[in-house]
Amino acid sequence: MSSALHAQRATGAAPLSPSAPVLQVRDLKKSYGAIAAVGGVSFEVMPGEIFGVIGPNGSGKTTMFNSVLGQIDPDAGKIHLNGEDITGLSPMQLNQRGVGRTFQTLQVFAKMSVRDNLLVAAQEHHGTMLRRLFAPGDSGLGAKADALIAQFRLGHVADQQAGALSYGQQKLVDIAMAFMSDPDLVLLDEPCAGVNPSLVSGISSLLKELNRTRKGSFVVIEHNMDFVMDLCHRIMVMVEGKVMAIGTPAEIRANKAVLDAYLGN
Repeated sequence: MSSALHAQRATGAAPLSPSAPVLQVRDLKKSYGAIAAVGGVSFEVMPGEIFGVIGPNGSGKTTMFNSVLGQIDPDAGKIHLNGEDITGLSPMQLNQRGVGRTFQTLQVFAKMSVRDNLLVAAQEHHGTMLRRLFAPGDSGLGAKADALIAQFRLGHVADQQAGALSYGQQKLVDIAMAFMSDPDLVLLDEPCAGVNPSLVSGISSLLKELNRTRKGSFVVIEHNMDFVMDLCHRIMVMVEGKVMAIGTPAEIRANKAVLDAYLGN
C-alpha cells in the first residue's frame, strides 16, 4: 500500500486504516457501440478513505460510477465490496450490503417533511418502495433520523416539507438520506453541483465530520477542484475512459500530464 494512505490529511479527515479495501474495482469496461466509455478502470478505496474522482466531461466518470452502483451492467471487470463480488447486483442489493449514494439531481420527496425523508431512506435499506412508504410510524428509526438532522444542522426545518427548502438545504437533506442506513461506503455524485458557493465549505466540513465520526469510506465525483483537493485523501483522474493518475492531492497537483490534460497550468 502507498505510504500516502497512512498519512492523516491536515484538512481534518480521519486517518486511513491499513486493512483490506472496502471497494475494489478491477479492469472495469463499458462500451456503447464503438465508443469505450470506460476502458479498463482499476482502483481501490480503503477503510475510512475519502476518494475523489475527477476528469473532464466525457471522461467516463459517471459510467464508471453507475457501473459500481448497479445502475448499468459493465461489459467486463469485477467489483468487490469488503471482499464480496458485487458485480451486477442491483442498487437495492447494494444498499442492503452497506452502500449509500447521492445523485447529481436531487432525490428528495418534496411533499414530505425533512424528518420523514430520512425515515423513508432508512426503510429503503430494509425493503421495497411500498414498504418504505407504508411502514408503520417511524419504524424505530426516529432517534437515528434526529441525530443526523442535528449533525446536518437541519433541526430548525425538520418538520418542514423538503420541497419548500432552499436548494442548498435540500442538498443537505439528500446527503443525510444516504447516511441513514449506516453505510460502509457512500458514493457522492457532485455534492456541490448547483450549490451556492457560500455553502460549499460547509458541505466539505460536514463530510469531514462524518468521515471522523462514522468511519465510513466515501467516493466523491465533483467538478469543484478546490473542494476535491481540500476534502480527499486520494484522487483518481480519468481521461477518455481510462485512469490517467491516482495520488494524493499534492501528487495530482504536481503531475504534469494531469495539468496538461485537465487542470491547466
